[in-house]
Amino acid sequence: MSQKTGAVEKGASAVLLLAHGTPDVLGEMPEYLSKVTGGRALPQEVIEELQHRYAQIGLGETPGIEAPPLTRWTMTQGHLLQQALEGEKVYVGMRNWHPYITDVVAQMRMDGVTHIKAICLAPQNSRTSVGLYRRAVLAAATGIEVEFVAGWAESPLLAEAFAERLRPVWARACAEVGRRVPVLFTAHSVPCRTIMTGEASVAGARPGTPVQSSPDPYPVEAKRTAEMVADRMAAVGFGDNDWFFAFQSQGVSGGPWIGPTVEETLKALKAEGHVGVVMQPVGFLCDHVEILYDIDIAFRETANKLGLRLWRAESLNDSPVLVKALVEVVSGEYKATVDELTVPAGV
Repeated sequence: MSQKTGAVEKGASAVLLLAHGTPDVLGEMPEYLSKVTGGRALPQEVIEELQHRYAQIGLGETPGIEAPPLTRWTMTQGHLLQQALEGEKVYVGMRNWHPYITDVVAQMRMDGVTHIKAICLAPQNSRTSVGLYRRAVLAAATGIEVEFVAGWAESPLLAEAFAERLRPVWARACAEVGRRVPVLFTAHSVPCRTIMTGEASVAGARPGTPVQSSPDPYPVEAKRTAEMVADRMAAVGFGDNDWFFAFQSQGVSGGPWIGPTVEETLKALKAEGHVGVVMQPVGFLCDHVEILYDIDIAFRETANKLGLRLWRAESLNDSPVLVKALVEVVSGEYKATVDELTVPAGV
């Protein structure tokens, strides 16, 4: 699948959408995980467990007819955005797999792009994720102006896109059980040290990691997105007591990760007398392993053991409202957090 379409005029600006990346076949898992960890070796049992999880969502020993969900949907989002922009070219680069950010930026340079509008498909700003994308783009973009969108968590259209997916499943869940069902919004967890300041921010980190002087905005921004989605549900009778928030998919390394976890939140909801829960991740913009396995398989199993029914709002994937949100970010109509930089040639 191509990471670009259309032609670029010399001296033109173009959009670069940034995503995590995912392997195409199970045998690529060790190499892929090496990219994710920055070369840090993982135990064989961890690699095999992740191969098992990816196999559960359709990854095989040989390439499938379609690309894996994360790749397929991210490329679709890029094509839809380009169509909506009517003239500005859109590229897609992955941090941990093909098409790599480095290769895509090199292609952009060959195509004559001199100004890159880089947007992470992770709306909430964090040093753990968005910061790594930023470094990858700047390392590749020597001599190119970079307008890097570091956060767009409070985009009204982003919140509306999530609310549009949530309304029908929440109404259905409430109807099926004959009572109000709480919604659990989630975002991906990060290591505690990555959101802390001072010496705590480098505890357990790689040597040379700089001490952070300010708190990471990620937890606040993730919860703010959830709050904005909840606000847009008010028209269908949704209230402040109808939703909760948790961080999902905590890792097994790097010390403690931020919570509350989904598992402990599900237990608390059961203890409060709830009979079901609707989950909606607000930190992910399309289907991938953290949704299709962590929620649809692992958390559903946890909920079943607790005696809870679990529903999930459909992922944004090819949502027209999401595309409109991205158009607003690109055009500047939505005032995102933006860094404007020029990377000198030779740096």
